[in-house]
Amino acid sequence: MIAKKLLAEGLGSAFLLIGVVGSGIMAESLAGGNTALALLANAIATGCMLFAIITTLGPLSGAHFNPAVTLAFCLRGEHRWQHLAPYAAVQIIGAILGVWACHLMFDLPILQLSGTMHRSGVAQWSSEVIATFGLLFVIFGGLRMRPDTVPALVGLYITGAYWFSSSTSFANPAVTIARGLSDTFAGIYPGHIAAFIAMQLLAVGIAHLVLSWLFAED
Repeated sequence: MIAKKLLAEGLGSAFLLIGVVGSGIMAESLAGGNTALALLANAIATGCMLFAIITTLGPLSGAHFNPAVTLAFCLRGEHRWQHLAPYAAVQIIGAILGVWACHLMFDLPILQLSGTMHRSGVAQWSSEVIATFGLLFVIFGGLRMRPDTVPALVGLYITGAYWFSSSTSFANPAVTIARGLSDTFAGIYPGHIAAFIAMQLLAVGIAHLVLSWLFAED
């Protein structure tokens, strides 16, 4: 039933952003200016949230929570093309609602635009290509080899990718758009969003070519 799938995708995307932005706000307020400690707390909380929402919502919708992931499944013929736009729409809307919920919980202005200015340039863009490719690698590799481990694989991968990528691994157009609406630790300047999304979509194309062959059935 498509309505149930869309609700699951929207709800999961909202909780993903609650994990990302909410833990970023809390971490920054408690870390006493120690950015490394704040990033560690942010990464762990995001990884835990991913494990939880993929495990609980995966059987309902596939637990994409990410337009890039939905597009990748469509390219592989494992998701209906006519469901791509509705999935992406509810993922973006859910992500934005998750950001606004965080602002409400932490008594911040609901409507914001991020002023974070350091997320641009070749290093950041290449990080998004690699981070998104890696996310698809663990998803499709996990589905091919050990489907039951996908929630843990994705949660662990994103926790690590916060640290090994200079962009802190957005790897998700819906997350990127929503984080542009939060002037907090996890924010991204709105003017930098388009380039991030372009790199994420480029990674989908590369991953489709590589992973379709690598994980093909013998």
